[in-house]
Amino acid sequence: MAESTVLLEFVEKLRTENSEWISDFKDARGEVTITVPREFIVDVCWVLKSKHGFNMLADLCGADRGPEEDPRFEVNYHLFSTTHHKRIRLKVLLSEDDPKVNTVVTIWKTANWHERETYDLLGVIFENHPDLRRILLPSDFDGHALRKDYPLRGYEPYSLT
Repeated sequence: MAESTVLLEFVEKLRTENSEWISDFKDARGEVTITVPREFIVDVCWVLKSKHGFNMLADLCGADRGPEEDPRFEVNYHLFSTTHHKRIRLKVLLSEDDPKVNTVVTIWKTANWHERETYDLLGVIFENHPDLRRILLPSDFDGHALRKDYPLRGYEPYSLT
């Protein structure tokens, strides 16, 4: 059985659990990406961990799709099952006007660092996070350095004239 066929079974299991949990999915090059509405991300993560063996959050990262895109931001959750030895990606899309999603720290403790990094560099707010503050940049840093509209050379803290 092909890798993506097995992963598509997890998509169908999630759909059976709650059809609203999946707004889209893609099967590209043997990798399955499920787009989840932000209000369901905690539920989907919990079910994938507790019922389907995706017990490891391998990575959580954000991306700025560009200021002209709507929704502008995406948060990607890369899950791994140490039981099935399978990977699956979840994606949440967020608008520039409301870049908020609930934390998954209650499911995987490692999300703490990843969510702080995504907040620091992109400005995505993880609601109910236990300690959402900058982790890589100074606390007084102006803006979010990985946003596509952030100046390439940053902001000058003082004038040269």
